[in-house]
Amino acid sequence: MNVAMIIAGGSGQRMGQDIPKQFLNVNDRPVIIYTLEAFQKHPNIDAIAVVCLKGWDQILWAYAKQFNITKLKWVFEGGENGQGSLRNGVMGLKEVCSEDDIILIHDAIRPMVSQEIISNNISCCMQNGNSITVIPCAEAMLLREDENSSIEQIPRASLARTQTPQAFPLGKLIWAHEEALKRGITNSIATCTLMVELGEKVYFSAGSEKNVKLTTTEDIEIFKALLVSKKDEWLK
Repeated sequence: MNVAMIIAGGSGQRMGQDIPKQFLNVNDRPVIIYTLEAFQKHPNIDAIAVVCLKGWDQILWAYAKQFNITKLKWVFEGGENGQGSLRNGVMGLKEVCSEDDIILIHDAIRPMVSQEIISNNISCCMQNGNSITVIPCAEAMLLREDENSSIEQIPRASLARTQTPQAFPLGKLIWAHEEALKRGITNSIATCTLMVELGEKVYFSAGSEKNVKLTTTEDIEIFKALLVSKKDEWLK
């Protein structure tokens, strides 16, 4: 079984809005619904779980009913930080899924994830045992000497910009979170960073610049533009 685990446990303080960014309305529907719809319509996703900000679970279920997100099966409460939310979701799935099930962990605030990205993520995980969605680094990269200056570059060819989904067998995720607690790792920012901190090798699947993460109001404007944009016929 392939399960999408959507992480919606953040309060969105960087956005500076009264409503958590995953529940902001864009064109008369919440951001999280765009995200859920991407996994709802993918033929190889069997079920959806959401790790939800405390106090918003009933609103989430109401939206799922309104927008016909029938694959939503489980909602778990968010944790004290990103790693805590991931751990809550993994341990919740431990009670209802098999350790062989593939779990695609995805940010609720990446609503433009494509069907192709989801397919690539599943395929790479099945082939290699895990899969991290990435895109190349196109910019020149400098290593900070301090807040305002640099004297060293980082070759961009050696860098990968990570996105979500990030797919692992549930059993591997359970091991990782249990092992992290044993080692005192409590604030890893993503599943890929947690695995690397634990000495695990991760494999890449193709992402997209359109798979934008909505962290600022400017990102919302980009999202709105992407919703109405179409690829020109002459572009290959």
